[in-house]
Amino acid sequence: MTQTSPAAPDALPLTPAVYIVGAGPGDPDLLTVKAQKILAQADVILFADSLVPTQVLNGVRPDAELIRTANKTLEDILPIMIDRVRSQRSVVRLHSGDPSLYSAIHEQILALTEAEVPVEVVPGISAFQAAAAKLKAELTIPDLVQTIILTRISGQASAVPEREELASLAAHQASLCLYLAARHVESAQEKLLAHYDPETPVAICFRLGWPDERIRVVPLHQMAQVTRDEDLIRTTLYVISPALAAGETRSRLYHPEHTHLFRPKSAKR
Repeated sequence: MTQTSPAAPDALPLTPAVYIVGAGPGDPDLLTVKAQKILAQADVILFADSLVPTQVLNGVRPDAELIRTANKTLEDILPIMIDRVRSQRSVVRLHSGDPSLYSAIHEQILALTEAEVPVEVVPGISAFQAAAAKLKAELTIPDLVQTIILTRISGQASAVPEREELASLAAHQASLCLYLAARHVESAQEKLLAHYDPETPVAICFRLGWPDERIRVVPLHQMAQVTRDEDLIRTTLYVISPALAAGETRSRLYHPEHTHLFRPKSAKR
């Protein structure tokens, strides 16, 4: 089935369609310009109110229909979106972070496409990116770590394939960003300690971008204890990385001995 694309967000009004928009981790200033434009024009906004703070909705139309979805199932949400688009209204489905990560948009897009409802996906800042910015950290340090792994722990809502178990991913000793793991932090710590040094820094990031944001950087062997002491059971991201303790280092990228197309060897220094 061929799906038509909605009009660009600069068009007024928006084309009747579902716009799946990444809200970022919580700070409204981290919305993309495109997301802001769409939110400002949308007729209907469905948002996961347990994960998206209300300040992200600053600037929406006063007459926009706001629908909270924390207490709704997919079977509740889909008919609303389909009905509003068929009534020639533009609909935003607002997800926390970036829609490509742990957002369950795949099943929504399949159902909307089957219903011949146009869909556009607008990316957002993910929590791991916001965490790195808050920490003033580069997660890919030359000669130390060059890989970032985004993963999660198996839970009631979604199982992790056996081939992607945390224990096997930890063997790479990469910069590992662990989502949705606070309730299983003891198990996660045990699996990480099988491969990472116990003193490897871990950034425990709670509700990034929210007014009550908390970030603690602790050694890996204290990860579970600090999580329990601070009663963090949800909306917590762990960044486990040797990059968080990197000393003085320099990449070749801007080194005077490194040449490339735009900085040839004959260029004046």
